[in-house]
Amino acid sequence: MLALAGLFAASFFSATLLPGHSEAALFVYLRFHPEAWATALAVATLGNTLGGMTSYVIGRMLPGRMEGRALAQVRRFGIAALLLAWLPVLGDALPLAAGWLRLNPWLSALFMAVGKLARYLFVAALAVA
Repeated sequence: MLALAGLFAASFFSATLLPGHSEAALFVYLRFHPEAWATALAVATLGNTLGGMTSYVIGRMLPGRMEGRALAQVRRFGIAALLLAWLPVLGDALPLAAGWLRLNPWLSALFMAVGKLARYLFVAALAVA
């Protein structure tokens, strides 16, 4: 149970502007517990999505003007841009931009979760192969 809590924490903090390595944490966890792949995927996806939603909430609280590549991408592609919230650097800024633009929080969480789950499925396939 402690290892799952660590996986959750690594996933959560990796989705914020803080550095983290959630893919490595998931990979290592699954190497030791391959039978728990579904639980590990759920924990990592939930933690990473909640971390992204933390950035979304921070974005909603930002006053004034905001500019940058992430904002331009969210304006261009809308909520679908959040499918890429798992990317390094740009992915951390996408939820921030979505919050600042006041995109629907439930749909934002859904699109983030789908993108993050797809990435973790790939990592899990490598780990248990």
